[in-house]
Amino acid sequence: MRNAFFTLLTIIAAMCVCATSCISDGVSTSSSDILTFSRDTVSFDTVFTDLGTPTARLVVANRAKKGIVISSISLKNPNSCFSINVDGMSGKDFHDIEIWREDSIYMFIECFLPETQSKEPYRMEDELVFVTNGVTQTVILEAYGQNVIRIRAARITSDTRLTADQPYVVFDSLVVDRGATLCIAPDTRLLFHDGAELIVHGRLDAQGEPGKLIQMRGDRLDNVLPNVSYDILAGQWKGIRISPESFDNKLEYVDMRSTERGLLLDSCGNFSRVKLELRNSWLHNSQENVLNAKYCNIKAYGVCFSESPGAVVSLTGGEAEFVQCTIANNYLFSAIREPLLCLYHCVPPKPGAPIDWDNPYPLMKATFENSIIYGIGSDINEGDLSGSDVYMHNVAMKAGGDDDDHFINCLWECDPLFLTDRPRYYFNYHVHPDSPVIGKGDPQFITSATATDIDGVNRLDISPDGCPTLGAYAQPQSEEQ
Repeated sequence: MRNAFFTLLTIIAAMCVCATSCISDGVSTSSSDILTFSRDTVSFDTVFTDLGTPTARLVVANRAKKGIVISSISLKNPNSCFSINVDGMSGKDFHDIEIWREDSIYMFIECFLPETQSKEPYRMEDELVFVTNGVTQTVILEAYGQNVIRIRAARITSDTRLTADQPYVVFDSLVVDRGATLCIAPDTRLLFHDGAELIVHGRLDAQGEPGKLIQMRGDRLDNVLPNVSYDILAGQWKGIRISPESFDNKLEYVDMRSTERGLLLDSCGNFSRVKLELRNSWLHNSQENVLNAKYCNIKAYGVCFSESPGAVVSLTGGEAEFVQCTIANNYLFSAIREPLLCLYHCVPPKPGAPIDWDNPYPLMKATFENSIIYGIGSDINEGDLSGSDVYMHNVAMKAGGDDDDHFINCLWECDPLFLTDRPRYYFNYHVHPDSPVIGKGDPQFITSATATDIDGVNRLDISPDGCPTLGAYAQPQSEEQ
């Protein structure tokens, strides 16, 4: 037994000597054996100053038949705003990092961008410098920083104007008190942090311009997938809530997206005053509804509503006027549970039905003109509008049907040929030049409010025979555009 034990020790010692010899003999010192990188530039999307970037990964590989030793890894700028982590160790300068043959290591890079006086995004750059077998290799690091104005749990108590000088990042909430008006200038960007919301008790006056849309979106500016922006993800902020006492609100040339509950208009029961006028805007990508209005007066001209698992547009009672609008759905992240357009409290109760004493308001009055309703799910929850005060004039729908007293000059079983490509995460509700909705609108519905679209294109100037194209966008586009 003792002899066997010493024999085992001898074998183990021999193996250790052999392994040491193999490691020593297996390291290349040839200048031709150098590193391979997963990318030559590590680039970060625009991030806000005083906040760190997401973590980027760089794979450093050894393709040689022997191991190699990286003499040094360092940042060119000793005062760099970038920081690196090599195989679990953080720092800015590393030495004698060994990579076995045909193996690799991971590096993780972050950047903390200092605040500056610049109103425009600015670029920060550095280089990762690798020295291996006397050969120097570099990887470019770059990040774009944006100074912002931070708003935290703020209340607007007097008339206030937000401008386009710098983006605003809203944390928690932005509340417009009674008697105050919040004006938002063209090209202004309002970026909402997770859970933030805009609540309006006073008045909201957001008026952009063609080419200078007001942006209301989440504050994530990076990509969720390569070449796919976080814009496709709903639920990044709560949305806008307009309270019962608020009237005469305006949203014109606004791009509002990526919310939990979209634009919510609380019941007011006063139909003599317009609660909200929407014009030439795109409201999209909500976890609930894009627009939910209850017992109020709402007008929408040239607006595109799209993407939600619930009704894209949900209207309960009140008065509504929708002209040259697109209501579409290609929601990505859950099953569609409601039709695109839901209309409630618009059809008289059946004879003998119990009276709803809790609902004192009159039935809905609504018109939909020169519009499109098309997407995943059914079109409208109320299939029979007989006896209601709801009318569809020159509306293209996916459903089959026939005109009657409430559906007038409609296009049934009509695919408008949107340019949207859902599998590629591409959402574009302009129509193709071969679309059947071109020239199918009634010019009598074109007023000063609907004369131009969100792109600033005059509907009648480009329409064949003086008849506009249905939907929010006046001019067809090819995929190349």
